[in-house]
Amino acid sequence: MDAPKAAPARHAPVAPGGGQPAAARPRRRLGPIVPASTVSGRTLTIVIAIMTYLASLTLGGVDLTRRTAAGWERDVVRETTIQIRPAEGRDLDAAVERVEKLARATAGVADVRPYSKDETARLLEPWLGAGLALDELPIPRLVVLKLSPDTPFDDVSLKRALEREAPGATLDDHRRFLDRLVAMARAVVWFGVVVLILMLAATVLSVVFATRGAMASNRDIVQVLHFVGARDSYIASQFQSRFLKLGLRGGIAGGAAAIVTFFLAGAMLSQGVGSATVDQMDALFGAFEIGPSAYIGVCLLVLVVAGLTAGTSRATVYGTLRAMG
Repeated sequence: MDAPKAAPARHAPVAPGGGQPAAARPRRRLGPIVPASTVSGRTLTIVIAIMTYLASLTLGGVDLTRRTAAGWERDVVRETTIQIRPAEGRDLDAAVERVEKLARATAGVADVRPYSKDETARLLEPWLGAGLALDELPIPRLVVLKLSPDTPFDDVSLKRALEREAPGATLDDHRRFLDRLVAMARAVVWFGVVVLILMLAATVLSVVFATRGAMASNRDIVQVLHFVGARDSYIASQFQSRFLKLGLRGGIAGGAAAIVTFFLAGAMLSQGVGSATVDQMDALFGAFEIGPSAYIGVCLLVLVVAGLTAGTSRATVYGTLRAMG
């Protein structure tokens, strides 16, 4: 009797074309089209960081100038000055006392502050040098009037009283001078806005060239994906996500450096309080203090730079793929 035949062995299904069985073959994930770290990527990050830093400094300067101009406009309606010119035989100290009494008796004057000799000398130090002897120079004395926001200032009666009782004293509301300074500050603000736009435009151009370079270095992969039917949106999203990370890194680095610069500048000026130069800067620009709007603007600028980087790279990829047909 013949031995029973053995049952045929069951083999695992073989993948078409041979090789490992389909069930045992490990799945391979498609790697990113754009390499995670390249020389061009690092260079673009540095360029974006520099542009963001400069744009943030411009934004801070615009904010400081805008706030200073607003302060000037407020001061011009609530402050005025009486100037007492020196003359032979005129006692300036006595003249200052008379002017102070006349000013305090005028309607609309909230406070009167005469400048002493030492204060006047400190104001003139940046131009005339330290150790100034006022007795040897015809330096006028100043009396600053703080005006009341509730009561109208009677400047006509004060001018008449000064003419009668304080010869050599003149009332100057310095409106014309401050109007010129405010106009100049507004021009500086608009100039800063233009510079900010130009920096963003330069960043966009840098991203365009970097995206084209990345597509050129990965041209074979992009062409294969394009011709086998990969959607343009998929290819563009690969570049967009990569350049979004580059934009965030560079933007955060540049914005953080600008914020540190703001703090250091404020600390350095606060240490120099009392010097003639700092006093003159305070008189012209007020206290060097970047407002919260500037810090919020820097944070928004970082997001804008990152969004511009991602959007520009996506648009560039779409344009290049359409050119490829």
